[in-house]
Amino acid sequence: MSADIVSEGPVYSPETAGYEEELAAYQTGFRQQPEMVVGATGPDDVRAAVRLAARRGLPLAVQATGHGLPGDRIGGVLVTTKRMRGVDIDHVRGIARIQAGTPWEDVIRKAARHGMAPLSGSAVGVGAVGYTLEGGIGLLARTYGFAADRITAAEIVTADGELRHVTAESDPDLFWALRGAGANFGVVTSLDVELVGQPRIYGGGLYFTEQHVPDALHAWLDWTVGLGEETTSSIGLVPFPDKPAVPAPVRGRYTAHIRIVHTGSASQGAEVVEPLGVIGPCALNTLTEMPYTDADAIYRDPPTPMAYYGTNVLVDALDSAAAKRILELTGPDTGLNCVVQINHLGGALARQSGTASAVGHRDARYAVRVLTRLSPGAGSAAVAAARADHERVFEVFGYRVLGIAPNFLLGGPVTVDQVRACYDEKDYARLVELKAAYDPENLFRGYHNIPPPSAGVR
Repeated sequence: MSADIVSEGPVYSPETAGYEEELAAYQTGFRQQPEMVVGATGPDDVRAAVRLAARRGLPLAVQATGHGLPGDRIGGVLVTTKRMRGVDIDHVRGIARIQAGTPWEDVIRKAARHGMAPLSGSAVGVGAVGYTLEGGIGLLARTYGFAADRITAAEIVTADGELRHVTAESDPDLFWALRGAGANFGVVTSLDVELVGQPRIYGGGLYFTEQHVPDALHAWLDWTVGLGEETTSSIGLVPFPDKPAVPAPVRGRYTAHIRIVHTGSASQGAEVVEPLGVIGPCALNTLTEMPYTDADAIYRDPPTPMAYYGTNVLVDALDSAAAKRILELTGPDTGLNCVVQINHLGGALARQSGTASAVGHRDARYAVRVLTRLSPGAGSAAVAAARADHERVFEVFGYRVLGIAPNFLLGGPVTVDQVRACYDEKDYARLVELKAAYDPENLFRGYHNIPPPSAGVR
């Protein structure tokens, strides 16, 4: 099939040397088997791949540089965008133009030269474009809101193989859909996003080991109530491995890791954090004033590839009883090899208008995430067991569950019901209509695929 496409970048089939290397990703728990992989170097290569897939009636997915994988695991055409790496900063307008395969570290570094920062996530190796298209709940979220709402323009190859420049003025419906559900409507080759004037932050982590974990969780929850939007935080309940890369005070120990980013002054940040002192002895305290270029040190996300399955729910409230039950279900005595992370939402996330983009559930107050580590190449039984463990945790919240955050769906196959839960009901209906208009054959199979009515899925 590779003879049917003209591409400046490499083209691979399962029989071609380099095929497996091209497919290699951060996620190692699931195997992909596309019929063709196109290593795109620019929009023309993407157009060629889209036209070939459409001509042959094959699904097409995109793999950039993030923590997830494309939607379809078997067959079809996969476009890898890691060669499309570049950032241009318009410092007068405060806009970054980001190419499709660019990781956040490139954007952060270039924006910092102009005293600005992007609304990036906790890991600098994640692809900026895919992250932003799915909403983007980042380090500065409660102060500045969703990353998707900062998109001002997009270059996208649609199902007809044409490259479009999409703005709110040129194509308001498609522009709305791209900001929150972008991979369903084409291959985005670049994004223009607004930066913020936040060159420095006060942030870091507070680590509490086994006996203080319950107190840390309850104190953090109490602390978040009424917290100003200058502070964005989360808590991770983490069984740290006994490895040299882990800080010695928490190496091999079950730990509550409170992560904090404050956008005001260092003195204000220290004052805001002071109430957490009631928890007890802190095994490690990394709070300090820092340039935004050092913010990757706050979460210390593992940089090396691994196998995992992760899901989440968005809830409108989280009380002490629910927190206690989470520990009972996932703590060190359960034998589960999972990480729980709870993100405090609200602030600017709730203040932003929901009519400007497809991002859903803006009234959520917490995102509760569960991630289970798997063996490389884990089979369906391991995924099913992890999913069952996660569902038991989410049952704790009952009617308080509002939906799901697409950024935090990681790993195995995503169901139509999960995708539907990522959006408000009316917005999902509108997205289905737009999918039918722009991609009626369901060519684009993003990880969070919204099928058109013609696909027979309701």
